[in-house]
Amino acid sequence: MCGRYAASRRPEDLAGTFEIETWEPLEALEPDYNVAPTKEVYAVLDRPLKDADDKRPVRQLRRLKWGLVPSWSKTPEGAARMINARAETVHEKPSYRRAFSARRCILPADGYYEWVTGVQERDLEVEGKKKRPRKQPYFVLPADGSVFAMAGLYEFWRDRTLPDDHPQAWWATCSVITTEAETSPLAVAPADGPHALADIHPRMPLMLTPDRWDAWLDPSRTDADGLRSLLEPPPAGMMRAYPVSTAVSNVRNNGPELLKELEGPEEGTLF
Repeated sequence: MCGRYAASRRPEDLAGTFEIETWEPLEALEPDYNVAPTKEVYAVLDRPLKDADDKRPVRQLRRLKWGLVPSWSKTPEGAARMINARAETVHEKPSYRRAFSARRCILPADGYYEWVTGVQERDLEVEGKKKRPRKQPYFVLPADGSVFAMAGLYEFWRDRTLPDDHPQAWWATCSVITTEAETSPLAVAPADGPHALADIHPRMPLMLTPDRWDAWLDPSRTDADGLRSLLEPPPAGMMRAYPVSTAVSNVRNNGPELLKELEGPEEGTLF
């Protein structure tokens, strides 16, 4: 799954990486090292500009709220639970299939956080002792330091309780597509810890390699089978993972120190 990630790249850097044609400097987001559901995030998407005579799709950097609200929803309740869409079923689930057909995006990140329960804690659970598991967080990122381009979907939802000219009358929301975690060895693995992403968690965000960006973002592509072929996991051996402080487990903590690599898991969270 993807329940937390880091996004510290500046808009101008993302513009160069993704060949973005337009973005609004006044809407720039601060670097966020602990992105959590319901926060506003950057999304790359191809869409005609509002009120423009030219209706061609334009590559844009937009702010969306993480937690998808389908256009047909009566209320936005439940958005925090719709942060992830499974690659295996995204084309058929009522909440996602319209967006999958017409509103796809890329959610740029530095990498994502995932938690694994330490062996000692799991043993206590097996023994039936009522101790809350203490989980060790890991940060997962491309081994070469490139942008982690997560496949995503976006939707627009109209709040009918507000007038048309109200600034919050329309919600723009998104979801991260996930896939089965890699079982192949990490490009760089901790000496004392997991050796594959599947050792940390059975799911992972689906990272799109640059050769798939244009096809994924192209709104003229609506064939479900063709789009599903773009959701193949990236080649094995591209990722690394390392332990980070359990401070990231508290969403109120935010700063570059959360990305600091630890020499090993924190005490009490041994893998």
